[in-house]
Amino acid sequence: MLVEGAVLDADGPRAAYVRLRGDRVVEVGAPGTASDRGRERRLRGIVVPAPINGHTHLGDAVSVREPPAGPVAQLVAPPDGYKFRLLATASDSAKLAAIRAALARMAREGVAGLLDFREEGLAGVELMRRALRGSPLRGFVFGRPVRRPLVASELAAVLRVADGIGLSSARDEDAGTRRAVARACRRAGKRFGLHASEATREPPESYLDPAPDLLVHLTKASRDDLEAVRAAGVAVAVCPRSNALFGRQADLRAMERLGLPVLLGTDNAMFHAPSIWSELQFAYTSSRLVGRPASAAFLARAALVEPWQWLGEPGSATIAPGSPARPLVLRLPPDDPAYQVVTRATEQVIVRPGPPRRRVAR
Repeated sequence: MLVEGAVLDADGPRAAYVRLRGDRVVEVGAPGTASDRGRERRLRGIVVPAPINGHTHLGDAVSVREPPAGPVAQLVAPPDGYKFRLLATASDSAKLAAIRAALARMAREGVAGLLDFREEGLAGVELMRRALRGSPLRGFVFGRPVRRPLVASELAAVLRVADGIGLSSARDEDAGTRRAVARACRRAGKRFGLHASEATREPPESYLDPAPDLLVHLTKASRDDLEAVRAAGVAVAVCPRSNALFGRQADLRAMERLGLPVLLGTDNAMFHAPSIWSELQFAYTSSRLVGRPASAAFLARAALVEPWQWLGEPGSATIAPGSPARPLVLRLPPDDPAYQVVTRATEQVIVRPGPPRRRVAR
């Protein structure tokens, strides 16, 4: 396949042609200079690395009704929020089927992987691993031990099967718990994630001591708070659609101007479908609605580039011969690639250059 148009990747947008063999990039060059390969399929569009969904709670997909009205704490706060009662009463088979359906939708939309916060302790992580088995998606799974005070044996058991630990907010977890989890993650070579400043502002020292590898939301963070996060070198996952349901939004423009590494996620699967393309469109539009516009280029990086950087796989965000990137071809006008991808990409414009490479979950 030969795509004439543009590339949008870690090196930014640029006019280019891309030659693909199967699902691999074999040649990139200036538009109009590609050699003729006979009956090669040709099309016009934009080539991008496959996106990563930077924050999900796919276990919540078992919810099939509109969640009740109320503040976010009543819906998602542990241990007695609506979602935790729902998870406790749903069967494993129902949760497994719901997660698999969500993964299948993400795969159809060209998503390469996800960073999931999986509740329910060891059993929750193992259920997620079962759901990922046979899926083409890469699953980075944050587990969460159930018992408080922490029990060292449970924490160790969760870490053996998870890629890290993802906790609720600093308001929900005391300093001793956060520090013990961070130490255990460091010893195991795993990652530590934490929700922060979601419903109310929390002082940065409460969620930066110890510094996590990933903070989620920061919708109530001030400019000074964001500067402290930048100084600590911590990445941030933002979820504009779920935050908007509760009348709040992260300051995406401030994050962009500060140069924070930002990942885009779809958050709780009980609120809406885990569509990264819908999240991009909403993030672009809503940032303008509140008078703090984020650029299309910044938002595109949050889906296509920064998650790969966070995973330590920058090559997967680069469209170049021999790179490990799994490219997607989008049948969109290539004149303004970032704007087109952020505002107009859907499953319907995706052209897959080859069969997806299947990953077997651990």
